[in-house]
Amino acid sequence: MSFTLHGLAVSHGIAIGHAHLVSHATLEVEHYVLPGRFVGEEIARFDAAVAEVRAELDGLLAGGDPGAPAELTAFIDLHQMLLADPMLIGTTRELIRERRCNAEWALVQHMERLAEQFDQIEDEYLRERKADVVQVVERVLKVLMGHPGHPPRHTRGEQLIVVAHDLSPADTLQFKQLKIGGFVTDLGAATSHTAIVARSLAIPAVVGLHHARDLIREDDMLIVDGTRGVLIVDPDARVLEEYRLRKSALELERAKLKRLKKSRAATLDGTDIELTANIELTADMDQVKAAGAAGIGLFRTEFLFLNRDGMPSEEEQFAAYRSVAEAMDGRPVTIRSLDIGADKNLRGVERTEANPALGQRAIRYCLAEPQIFLTQLRAILRASHHGRVKLLVPMLAHAHEIEQTLALLAQAKEQLRGRGQPFDEGIEVGGMIEIPAAALALGVFLAKLDFLSIGTNDLIQYTLAIDRTDEAVAHLYDPLHPAVLRLIAHTIQAGKRAGLPVAVCGEMAGDPTLTRLLLGMGLRQFSMHPAQILEVKQQVLQSDCARLRRQVARMLNTDDPVRLRAQLGRLNAN
Repeated sequence: MSFTLHGLAVSHGIAIGHAHLVSHATLEVEHYVLPGRFVGEEIARFDAAVAEVRAELDGLLAGGDPGAPAELTAFIDLHQMLLADPMLIGTTRELIRERRCNAEWALVQHMERLAEQFDQIEDEYLRERKADVVQVVERVLKVLMGHPGHPPRHTRGEQLIVVAHDLSPADTLQFKQLKIGGFVTDLGAATSHTAIVARSLAIPAVVGLHHARDLIREDDMLIVDGTRGVLIVDPDARVLEEYRLRKSALELERAKLKRLKKSRAATLDGTDIELTANIELTADMDQVKAAGAAGIGLFRTEFLFLNRDGMPSEEEQFAAYRSVAEAMDGRPVTIRSLDIGADKNLRGVERTEANPALGQRAIRYCLAEPQIFLTQLRAILRASHHGRVKLLVPMLAHAHEIEQTLALLAQAKEQLRGRGQPFDEGIEVGGMIEIPAAALALGVFLAKLDFLSIGTNDLIQYTLAIDRTDEAVAHLYDPLHPAVLRLIAHTIQAGKRAGLPVAVCGEMAGDPTLTRLLLGMGLRQFSMHPAQILEVKQQVLQSDCARLRRQVARMLNTDDPVRLRAQLGRLNAN
C-alpha cells in the first residue's frame, strides 16, 4: 500500500530506491517450539546464516575503499572474531538443541544474557563491546528472517535509501564510504549532522519524519523528495514514472553546472570571489577537485578522531593533513583544530553534561587537554611545510583562549625545532566567529589573529538560544533572523576595516538563495561542501556587488521577518 510522509527538506534532489533499515535496537523475534526431528535442520539453518554474514564481512574487507579509515577495517575484523566465538555461536546452537526452539529466539535470548554480563564489567573498553555483540546478532537475525545485511539489488539506476531513527556523526562517517542514494530519519533538523553530511554528499535527505523507521520495511520502494520534504513509500507506477522524469531533469541541470568548473568566480562588476571547500576526510578530495574549488576553507579534523578506541597519533594526523596540502598544490588549506563535544564525542571519553552545546567543547576541550592539542598542533605545523596551510581555532570567546592557543602553538614550534623538523614559521592563525560574544567584541580577535571565519551554524544556534539538533525547536532556527544577519554583516565589515580576511564556512555559505545577500554584506570568501560550489558560483556570475550593497543595506535595517523574506525574494529575482 502506498503512503506519504512529510518531514523537513534538508538536502535537495530526488532519490528513488530501496529501503535499507538501520537499527541499534534488537529485532523482535517470535518464539516457537520445534518437533525433535527438525532440530538438526534448525541448527543447520543457523550455521548457514552465520556463514552468510561471515561472507558479507569478507566481501566488505575485499572490496573496501583504500582510503577508508583504518578503524573501519578493525570494526569488521572484530565482528568476524565474534562470529567465530564459541560463547556466542556455540552456546546458541546448544540452546536450539536443548530447548528445541527456533534459531532467532535462541540467539536473542543468549545475546541478552551476554549483554547483562557486559554491563557488569568494570573496564570501560570491554563494557562497550556489548554494542558490537548486538550489531553482529542483528546481522545474523536479518539473514534468518529473510532480510540480509547486504544492499538489495537495484534496478534502472535506483539506489539504496538509508532509513533510521537517528544517525550519529560516527554513523554518517561510515556511510560516506558507501554509495547511498538518500537519507531518511525520524529525528533531525536542518543543521543536524545527518543533514550536513547528506548535503556534503549531494544526496537527497528528509529528516524529522517521526515514525518512518517503524512504518517502512526492508527493501520497500521509496521516493525521497529532498526539495519538498516528502517521502513516498511503495509509489504506484504513475507516480514512480513522474518522479523518474523529474529526477532526470534535475540531473541534467547538475550536468550543465559542471561547465562552470573552470570559469573565473567573479561578479558582473568584476569582483573576484573565493569559493573554497569544506571537507571531513582525505577521501573528499576527489569532490573538491571535481568542483574546481579555490582551496580548502575548512578541514574538520574531528572526523579523524571518531569511530576509534584511541587517539590518532601525530604521524597519522600529519599524513592526513599533508596529503590534503599536497593535493591542493599551493592553494590554501585551512585546518580547524579539534572541535569535539556537543553532538560529536570521542569514544571512551563521553561526558555527562546538562547542555553539551554549552559545555567543554572545541577549544575549551583542547585547552583542558593540552597534550592532545599539542600533538595536533605539531601535525598541522609539519603539514605546513608541504603546502599553504592555515590553522583555524573554533569556538573562541575570550582573549585568554587566544593567548593560551598561541602559547601552545609556540611550544609546538619549539618542540619541532628541537627535532629538526621543518614547518612554516609564519603559519597564519584564524579564529571562528560562532559565539555572539565574539562577534560583538572583535577587537582582540582583530589584533591577535590573521583571519576570521564565521561559523553560521553555531552562530545562529547561540544567538537564538536554539539547540539545532532538537527537532522540537527546529522550526525556530532562522538564518534570516535580523540579529543573525547584523552579527554577520558587522563581522565582515569589521574585518574589512582592519584589513583581515573574513570567510563564512557554515551552511549559509553553501545556500545559493543566500549568496547574493552575503555578497551584498561584503563577503568575498565562501567555504562550503564541494557539491554546492558550482551552484553558488552560478549565483556569483549573475550578481552585481555594487547594486547588491545598496539593497542589502536596506534589508539590514528591517526587523520584520516577513518583509525580510520578501526583500530576499526580490534580491534573487533581479
